[in-house]
This record gives sequence, structure tokens and C-alpha cells, in this order.
Amino acid sequence: MDLIARLRAGLPGEAILTDPDVTGSYANDMASFCEAGTPAVVVLPRTVAQVQHVMRTASELRVPVVPQGARTGLSGAANASDGCIVLSLVKMDRIIEINPVDRIAVVEPGVVNAVLSRAVNEHGLYYPPDPSSWEQCSIGGNIGTASGGLCCVKYGVTAEYVLGLDVVLADGRLLTTGRRTAKGVAGYDLTRLFVGSEGSLGIVVRAVLALKPEPPQQLALAAEFPSTEAACRAVCEIMARGHAPSLLELMDRTSIRAVNDMAQMGLPDSTEALLLAAFDTPEPAADLAAVGELCTAAGATEVVPAETAAESDLLLQARRLTLTALERVKSATMIDDVCVPRSRLAEMLDGTAAIAEKYGLTIGVCAHAGDGNTHPTVCFDAADPDESRRARESFDDIMALGLQLGGTITGEHGVGVLKKEWLARELGPVGVELQRGIKDVFDPLGILNPGKLF
Repeated sequence: MDLIARLRAGLPGEAILTDPDVTGSYANDMASFCEAGTPAVVVLPRTVAQVQHVMRTASELRVPVVPQGARTGLSGAANASDGCIVLSLVKMDRIIEINPVDRIAVVEPGVVNAVLSRAVNEHGLYYPPDPSSWEQCSIGGNIGTASGGLCCVKYGVTAEYVLGLDVVLADGRLLTTGRRTAKGVAGYDLTRLFVGSEGSLGIVVRAVLALKPEPPQQLALAAEFPSTEAACRAVCEIMARGHAPSLLELMDRTSIRAVNDMAQMGLPDSTEALLLAAFDTPEPAADLAAVGELCTAAGATEVVPAETAAESDLLLQARRLTLTALERVKSATMIDDVCVPRSRLAEMLDGTAAIAEKYGLTIGVCAHAGDGNTHPTVCFDAADPDESRRARESFDDIMALGLQLGGTITGEHGVGVLKKEWLARELGPVGVELQRGIKDVFDPLGILNPGKLF
């Protein structure tokens, strides 16, 4: 009661939710196999001062705080802990500034990715990071997990577009990092430190984001392959020859079958892998022709280039439907996020197929092939304890395979609760010690998103 009373001293009544039925709905994100606690209260601030008040109160009372955005995450990073304050930033959703000269946007953390993207398009500008959940996910959440998307092969991930941040620290102080300028190297790069920190170092309340000129409309092609090895060989050739596709995606046989079953896409049963490439260059047709030749040389049985944007959308439809189609296979899915060097991509896909056979499970893989980021999706019956156990074990085997191939346990989804054990394996004891030391500097009481990352 003291906590609620203190929060009410600096927040409007409508910003504080205490009904257990309501607060319980804020307990978790979209990850499977991630424990979530029961929050004491949910707060929805609208101003920086209100966020500062929440953090001062939490610091004084030693109450944990779990920051949340749209809760579309897949690692449990936004899951509540028992007795915590859930700090939902969805009401801080203003686009403060779009500056075409400096090519920046200044936004609050609750701005939805798609809303920002459309707003900057009106100025002839482009915000590239485009997670699959871009119609729902928030910029604050994207920053917290360093999310990526389909365009990463050419344009990079969220971290490359965050120029500066305003961050409320654990004790309520306001820190400003970074810059609005095109260049700047003053001091340690604290901005990058916060990107991907999953709310464990501070609460992002404002972001300065870099923009690019809006590119031409992209054109796409689809190439069918008799094996994943042939498709991955084509990926390596495309990148080795210096091409810069705006999209380079791959679907394995299981994903193709699932999409065919759901949407009758008409892909041949003999197709073992489908590669989708797109270019947003001034002459995309010429780039597609060159890539089509490389696909054919690598063993593609059919290459279908689009001539119009509408045809491109049709070709890309299969990739957009992949996760939805795999969700129909069983009652639950567990989406992995392992990134490997492009040169090891075939080994990753073939290894995942072997893991699926080992555990007697359906595991479909779609991948941002251009940057080696694979998304093996384990399909299982959540009501079957044995199948759930096998799903979790297969998930771990997939991560182990990724590390064995010189990769990383997450390319864009983050660590959260789901991959804490695996983060320690990837970083090693010295890396974990130093990262915990950084955490202690920013959050000496350990109240910011406890139980995540480490």
C-alpha cells in the first residue's frame, strides 16, 4: 500500500493499474517456456517526469521495475517478476520531430515502428529496421532488444540507427547520450551500450534516430532449389560477387510445405528450399537477372523474377506467411534466433533438420539468409509433457549447433529469460563478469529488470 500511495503522489490516477485481473495481463511477452511473476502494479506514464517519479519511488522502496513496450518480444525480456512495478511505456507515443535536413527523427519509446516508418515516408525518408512485428512493436522495444528484420542484409539493425538517447536511470536521474549530428565520437559510446540491454541499465524515454532517403520500389525474384545446400551456395555466391540485395530470405522444405497447406501457394513438392531476393536499386531488373544466373548456376530448378511491385508482393507472400503457417502445425511454437556466418548457413539448416529427426519433431526454418540469421521454429503440443520436453531440448541443441558453427545465440530477439544460460556460454566467465560489473554501475540495487540476461 505504501508503494501505491507513493506512486499516486506523482502520477495521475488513470496511469496506475492495480486490479489483479488487469495487471496479470501484463505479466509476459510472446515467448514460450519463460517464467513470469505477478506484478504488484502496472504504471503507464505519459511524461519523462512521471517515469522519473516511478524510478525514484522504486529505488527508495527497493522494488523491482520491469519496463515494457508492446510485448511482442520472443525471449521473455518483458516478463514480470513477483511484486514488481511493470513500467509500460506504450502511452509515450509521440513523434516529436522529423528533420529532413539532418535526416533524423526524435521519438518517444511507445511509437509503433510502422507508424514511424509511414510518417518519415511522407518526407521522402526511410527508417530501415523492420521487424516482422513492425505493425505492433514499439521503438523502445526495438531498442531494448536491438531488433532487426528483413532489410538487415543491406541496411543493418536497429543499433545502427540510434544516434542518441534520453534514459531515466535506476535512481531517477535523467541521462542524455549520443548526438543529433551525423558524426560524433566524444567519450565512451553509452548509446550503443543501452541498445540491446533489455531494460537492465535504464529506461529509454526518447530516441534520436537516423533516417535515410527513401529508396526506389524494390523488385523481387523467387528461386526454387532441390536442396538447402544448393540454395545456401547461391547465397554465398550472391554475397561474394558484391551484390547488395535489399532482402535475401530462405525457406526450408518444412516451411514451404506448411505454407502450401495453408495458402495453396502451388510450390512443387520437389522444392527443398526457396530463396527470395529483392533489390531497391535504380535498375533492379538488371540486378535480379544477375542474381538469377547465379541461382541457376548453383542448381536452382526454377527462377521467377517479378516485373512489377505487385508481382514482387506475390512472390514474397510465402515468406510473410511462414510463421502463421507453422503455428497451424501444432498448438504451440518456439521460435529460435541463431545467427551463423553465411559460409556455415547450409550446415546450420542441415543440422537443424537432423535435430528435428532426432527428437521426432516438426521444425521449420526460415532465415534472413543474407546475414546468416536463422529462425528455426519448433512446433509442438503444449499439452503433451513429453513433447514439450523434447521441444525444449531441441531448442537447446539448435543453439549449441549455432555456437559450434561460430555463430551467436541471438541475432535480433535478445536474451531475456529464455537464453540466460546460453549467454553465459557464449560470453565466457570473463565476459559475464565484466558485463555484470557494468550492470552494477548503472543499477547498484539490482532493481531494473532483474532475472534477465544474467
